[in-house]
Amino acid sequence: MEKKTRAPEEMACDLASVEAIQKARRDCVDLSFFRMDRQGPQCGFGTRGVCCRICHMGPCRITPKSPLGICGADADTIVARNFLREVAGGSSAHSDHGRHLVLLLKKIGKGKGGEYTVKDEKALRRVAAWYGIEVQDMPVPELAVKLAETLISEFTSQEDPLKTLKLAPLSRQGVWQKGDAAPAGVDRMVVEAMHRTHMGVDHDYMNLLLHAFRLSLADGWGGSRIASMVSDILFGTPTPVRSTANLGILCEDTVNVLVHGHEPALSEMLAAASNDPEIKAYAKRAGASGITLAGICCTANEILMRHGIPIAGNFLQQELAIVTGAVEMMLIDVQCCMPGLPDVAKSYHTEIVSTSRIAKTVGAVPAEFQTDKAYETAKGLLERAIDNYKNRDPEKVAIPKHSSPLIAGFSVESIKYMLGGTYRASFRPLNDAIIQGRIKGVVGIVGCNNPKTKLDSYMNTLTRELLKENILVLKTGCAAIAAAKEGNLTPEAALEFAGPGLKEVCEAVGMPPVLHMGSCVDNSRLLEAVTEIVHEGGLGEDLSDVPVVGVAPEWMSEKAVAIGCYFVASGIDVILGHPFYVEGSENVARFLHQGAREKFGASFHFHADPVSAAQAILKIIDERRDKLGINRKAERKLMDMKDRRELGV
Repeated sequence: MEKKTRAPEEMACDLASVEAIQKARRDCVDLSFFRMDRQGPQCGFGTRGVCCRICHMGPCRITPKSPLGICGADADTIVARNFLREVAGGSSAHSDHGRHLVLLLKKIGKGKGGEYTVKDEKALRRVAAWYGIEVQDMPVPELAVKLAETLISEFTSQEDPLKTLKLAPLSRQGVWQKGDAAPAGVDRMVVEAMHRTHMGVDHDYMNLLLHAFRLSLADGWGGSRIASMVSDILFGTPTPVRSTANLGILCEDTVNVLVHGHEPALSEMLAAASNDPEIKAYAKRAGASGITLAGICCTANEILMRHGIPIAGNFLQQELAIVTGAVEMMLIDVQCCMPGLPDVAKSYHTEIVSTSRIAKTVGAVPAEFQTDKAYETAKGLLERAIDNYKNRDPEKVAIPKHSSPLIAGFSVESIKYMLGGTYRASFRPLNDAIIQGRIKGVVGIVGCNNPKTKLDSYMNTLTRELLKENILVLKTGCAAIAAAKEGNLTPEAALEFAGPGLKEVCEAVGMPPVLHMGSCVDNSRLLEAVTEIVHEGGLGEDLSDVPVVGVAPEWMSEKAVAIGCYFVASGIDVILGHPFYVEGSENVARFLHQGAREKFGASFHFHADPVSAAQAILKIIDERRDKLGINRKAERKLMDMKDRRELGV
């Protein structure tokens, strides 16, 4: 039986994407949405996690009639091994991103960083102090090298637990030590994961799952946290900026260049080069009014937060941007860049340019990026895009006229400043609002898009449900871009969508009810924010005490598996919009959804429906508020002078 083909309106909820999907169908261009429909029923063994390809006696598939693989491995072992390998893949992606940034920091300190400099000396000295480096009077180049070498040792540590773990609350550090979950360096943890899952090594599902959580912590409190910290040092700590999002940011009379992927080094130089007078003049000589530089996916978030450069779309819009017929060049690097992009581009004039040594794409133009010639490389790529402008076919151009304003750039430092100013910067006002019940709790919504579900629909519905219940929402990655397209990243959104308490806080501070906190590697910023709440006081001693929940609604990547694990291992419950591939083992599924709570104080929950997910989130938050003794309605009283005298004020 042929699988039903969905209408464009069933594939996406924002009008720009719907129009682009309709155009692709008219242009006979194949998209991920169409390939999803053609897949038909997906492999049941794969989705249950009971297919094993680890050795070549198989592949083995576990069934009631054949409950053991050829080697004797049962469903518990096979599912746990597959799960651990997913965590290894996801942790490797974000941590390797962090390593590249640390190596660039070291080059800069040694005077070999080309045009790159340390943009935020304050952040450099703040982070160095966290690692016990004497920062006073040390010159920036020397300090950059010293910190970089310290951070490199965090990746390669063989036996000692990560120093970065000490950034977590003391009680959480105790949980990790007591539970044998404190990791060494991510390099060691990933190699050990691959060793454990080799045929004939670790067969105990609990042992395998414990290492999955241990490994995820090496990423979340190691590689990913380091990536965010070093990005701030190199490119500047984000502060609130205005911009716009969705396909409507592309212009018919400009050269349109898109950056897509996850590494911010090249995009930083492109941002600078796009404003170079020579480049602007070159574009005008080519007949264009200028250059529009915009982002897709998490590179979009990186340059948005620091430069206000607009966002063309999130993960499932990468092909749709090309379908507009108005993109001269798409520059891709690592992670989430579909191998089908060059095939889509064949129907238009768009050039796909692959810039990473470790991420070659068949059909793309190779242009390996060298940091020591960064600005020169960026200018050369923009000139190439300008040269391609003359090849644009006006008959194929159709840019959806949909975009939304946004405010992004909410690092923990900028939130503290926003709440208290220069001299009283802190999370105290946020803690007080949570204690008083004006804000019920905090929810971090993260992750990708997945063509199994309608683009952005789950995320947007869930966000609306939470806002009206006075939940402050923090977002990263493609989830943040979904909020931008929906119009939730402006202070005005609080007036329309937020409950009375949250609305009052947002109006007082002048902030959106949904805070854009960066790319998907910046999920560590969410943990940093919750840690600040703990340190500020009044809401418990551990991350597992705070009324906070994490959600991955439309996730698709191994990175999301790793992120979910380090959130749970940090004591934060995680809601999934669709399940892991573990249902073939009752024991593994039971541990992830229940047993992990005994070890870490949190677990995973699966809710396919966003409204039921919202109800589950509110239940978890209420339970935590009850435990803290703050789940009560406080009477608000206008105080006269007599009341104030009685208080001794």
